[in-house]
Amino acid sequence: MTAKFQRDPLLDFTDKVVLITGAASGFGALLAEELGRRGASLVLGDINETPLDTLVEKLGGNGVSVAAIRCDVTSETDCGAMVALAREQFGCLDVAVNNAGIAPPMFYFEEVDEQTFDQQINVNVKGVFFGMKHQLKLMREQGTGTILNVSSMAGLGGAPKVAPYSAAKHSVIGLTRTAAVEYARHNVRVNAICPFYTLTPMLTDMPGSPEQIEQTHAIFAAGTPMKRLAEPEEIVSAMVMLCSPALSYVTGQAMAVDGGVSAF
Repeated sequence: MTAKFQRDPLLDFTDKVVLITGAASGFGALLAEELGRRGASLVLGDINETPLDTLVEKLGGNGVSVAAIRCDVTSETDCGAMVALAREQFGCLDVAVNNAGIAPPMFYFEEVDEQTFDQQINVNVKGVFFGMKHQLKLMREQGTGTILNVSSMAGLGGAPKVAPYSAAKHSVIGLTRTAAVEYARHNVRVNAICPFYTLTPMLTDMPGSPEQIEQTHAIFAAGTPMKRLAEPEEIVSAMVMLCSPALSYVTGQAMAVDGGVSAF
């Protein structure tokens, strides 16, 4: 049986079908658990099958309806298969969250090689584009739908030492806004979320000794008015809000969740 949860009409996902890429860890896994508690049926994809299977077992044990598939977002075939699974398993797709992404290695601009640049574009841009392409087609046919793309504060401004990542995340916002304009008349909303540094595995498992990682985190935190990094749950709460069917007049937005950094 699912845990008892007080339904809030603003954030109720009962009978909604939600697709999440990069669902095996980080924001994706937390969002899957949160939306499952709120009544959603889930279609989950990730390139890492073992943690994905573990998450599916956990969700299923809590009474959540869930389907899962291995998805390498650099493959359009895989992205299309996720959407097809949603249609086959649940008959529709109400919400899609393009969350899969990779962290940036830190180099000065002139030190970046072509392979590093291409990897960022392939995962962080093509992965979003391929997902959206198939999600938008189904949502247009349905006459309704919501897409949330995970960008970054690096997509809203300059990001020293992560130029390819910044280029990729700016592209995600461009794709978001373009799709929002194209598909608004079909009752399809498309938004992006732009987190600042957050204590997900992408940041906590970065290379270096524990002392070096702690020092790096402290430097990042010092750049925020709140003087701390975000907890993953804080970003997921904003994601839930942006996915809510109740936010029916919000589209084409890139929402900063940044501890006040963008207020400077």
